[in-house]
Amino acid sequence: MTKHVPIAAVRQSVVVDAPIARAFKVFTEEFGNFKPREHNLLAVPIAETVFEPRVGGHIYDRGADGSECRWARVLAYEPPTRLLMSWDISPRWQIESDPDKTSEWEVRFIAEAANRTRVEIEHRKLDRHGQGWESERDGVAGDHGWPLYLRRYADLFAARA
Repeated sequence: MTKHVPIAAVRQSVVVDAPIARAFKVFTEEFGNFKPREHNLLAVPIAETVFEPRVGGHIYDRGADGSECRWARVLAYEPPTRLLMSWDISPRWQIESDPDKTSEWEVRFIAEAANRTRVEIEHRKLDRHGQGWESERDGVAGDHGWPLYLRRYADLFAARA
């Protein structure tokens, strides 16, 4: 008898018309321009989303009242090819403070041509979130998860073309 093992990773990708260094720079420096403001764990509207570009940095939302929600830690920062972040959000869509119960998402930038870059996201180890992790997997894989982020990221390049 075979045991069914649920998939604990989500993979998405997009191709943008930009050199690899530019694709990386836009992803990190303009993260708040494509992250949906409605993806908000704060009690107030988001004023800005900040991506701290270094290992040990965070991705966090700053509210209109100055409050902050640190929802990811930067685990690897390797311009212009790779980023690795934690996902410090539980299946209840609350901040998870135990690093052993967080997943991770890796972003790879692959030059397909001088002015064309494939951006791949792999959100993995989702089962580390514990009970209910499948709903989190389904959320990040769904239309309002990574596909939305990557579509809005790609739109930044299309608007500048």
